[in-house]
Amino acid sequence: MCNLRPHEEKKEDKMEKKKLLMVFSVVLLTMAIGFHPSTAIGAEKYVTYLGLEDFTGPIAGITVSFNEGIRDHFIYVNERGGVNGVKINPILVDTRYDTARAVSAFKRYRREHKLVFILIASTGVGRAMYPLTIRDKVPIQIPGVGYFQHLLGWAITYAPPYQDMFGASLDWMVDDWKKKGNPGMPTVGYMGWDNPMGRENMLGGREYAEKLGVKLLEAEYYPVGSLKHDVWLSRLRDKGAKYIFISGTDPENSNVVRDAYALGMSKDVQLISGVWGTTIETGVAAHPEEFEGEVICSPGIRGVDARVHPSAQLWKQLGKSKPTVQFAYLIGMAQAIMFEKALKVALQDVGYEKVNGEAVYKALQKITGEDTKGITGLIDLSPTSRRVTRDVKFYRVSKGEIVPITGWRRCPDTVSLHKW
Repeated sequence: MCNLRPHEEKKEDKMEKKKLLMVFSVVLLTMAIGFHPSTAIGAEKYVTYLGLEDFTGPIAGITVSFNEGIRDHFIYVNERGGVNGVKINPILVDTRYDTARAVSAFKRYRREHKLVFILIASTGVGRAMYPLTIRDKVPIQIPGVGYFQHLLGWAITYAPPYQDMFGASLDWMVDDWKKKGNPGMPTVGYMGWDNPMGRENMLGGREYAEKLGVKLLEAEYYPVGSLKHDVWLSRLRDKGAKYIFISGTDPENSNVVRDAYALGMSKDVQLISGVWGTTIETGVAAHPEEFEGEVICSPGIRGVDARVHPSAQLWKQLGKSKPTVQFAYLIGMAQAIMFEKALKVALQDVGYEKVNGEAVYKALQKITGEDTKGITGLIDLSPTSRRVTRDVKFYRVSKGEIVPITGWRRCPDTVSLHKW
């Protein structure tokens, strides 16, 4: 008997341990299911929207707020029952503006339930990812890569292609030059990052300058993350530039304007920032005197227009944190509105069971002329257009504010001028 008791106690201990292990396993499994992105919406009908974004890299100053706008609009839609009863599950991944990380993230999430759309933050990543997304038949949205307007394939842009917006800026420069009573045509300088984004403007933009008769100086490209820009600015000044278009994103874009002011260039050279440049919260707030008079080419409302727009307060209604950059928040929201419209058409066309990336791709081409609540110009997507919109507005920095100086203006087609 003395030999049996220890043996029986060990059996009971083993039984207790087994029970505890089973309970612990069930808890872990429940937690895993609860926190997996695909099941966050529960058993309801839903589609997946994948964002391969930059939240900690060189363009994070813009893209964090941009994605907050996307997220908040989808929360708003889902809280109201979704699109025809189908909810949207956004998976937003930080790829740090790095192609390898973006491809890796895509491979990880490509099998998510009904992945029907992919948003990409980087021009270079868009080019690298395109063959993979064609294989999976999922449309992608990328920055302003004109090549994909030329290709008319599965990629759409956030806004007019970069070169088209540069062309619209050249039109504005010519108008401004003539209004000031100057003879001939202006001499224009260009500065951009030494990467695919920075070089994109010239692929059609240079040809459009030649068509207008504008003297466009040799482009100055600088490394991403440059702290000072005096060398490139000075070269353009010394060559007689009267207007300088600055590509890139804030805060680096703001540093270029700051450096131009320090060189005394603001007095006789008109600086113009591209879409992701000067914002009221960064450059203007930090350097109001240096930015006075600067012009911005924008495919979405910003400054005083953005501040009074009803959708600018959606974050407050949802109990979320205030976005850092209001312009980026709204233009991100415009992309979510565009997707919502396309999803509605796709669901009407094929139904939930058959909805997939191909159905959404076809639907995107059917929402021509739709509105984005006034955040951007009208949607331009169609069988012959992969431009989300073709319209831009021009703004000027005045007394610490960003104020509109034009209404919506149609961008010229510069993409077709380039020999791809």
